[in-house]
Amino acid sequence: MSRSVEPAPALSPVTADDVELAVRLAVATLRDVPPDGWGSRAGSLEWDCWETAEHLANDLFYYAVQLGPQQPPLDTHVPFALTRKRAEAPMVFAHAERDAGPAGLVQVLEACGALLAAMVRTTPPHVRAHHTSGVSDPEGFAAMGVVETLVHLHDVAEGFGLAWTPPSDLCSRVLTRLFPQAPDGTDPWPTLLWATGRAELPGHPRLTTWRWHSSPR
Repeated sequence: MSRSVEPAPALSPVTADDVELAVRLAVATLRDVPPDGWGSRAGSLEWDCWETAEHLANDLFYYAVQLGPQQPPLDTHVPFALTRKRAEAPMVFAHAERDAGPAGLVQVLEACGALLAAMVRTTPPHVRAHHTSGVSDPEGFAAMGVVETLVHLHDVAEGFGLAWTPPSDLCSRVLTRLFPQAPDGTDPWPTLLWATGRAELPGHPRLTTWRWHSSPR
């Protein structure tokens, strides 16, 4: 007698709670780093640890404001002006005050994460807004914010010589939402690092270019 096989349950969607969790874990880690290491290079990036955390805060801010207008633009981003303080630094919308020190920078990151979580939680799921990797929905912006948080904390942690391993289920959800091309059956966190060009996997060389798929699926 043949036996029917039950399909595996689908992973739950990425939510505002996931954004809050990722940012909360990031903030807890950054509050404990040495105060004199922020000028160190962040992992494999050309940016230092301060610039990378500042860039992360701006990512979260950027994703939040795309969902803000009553009719979000679909062909370009909400036009905040971008600037940088040195040629190799990331382009950002807003800088954290250096005089406020690392504690101020972490507070800026926490505030921007709260903005994204609030916008994801209050924006109807049918709303669409621009992203260069595909017009996205609130869940997509939540997933992108989570990925930015997890992988840039990896970069900063490398700069400080610290270990950083986020929850596997959180990594699994964002992989499912944004990286359908990622291999199955591998540990979610190393797989997310592979998908974002930061590590290799057995049988999968390190990527030199990568992108996610932000369009709703």
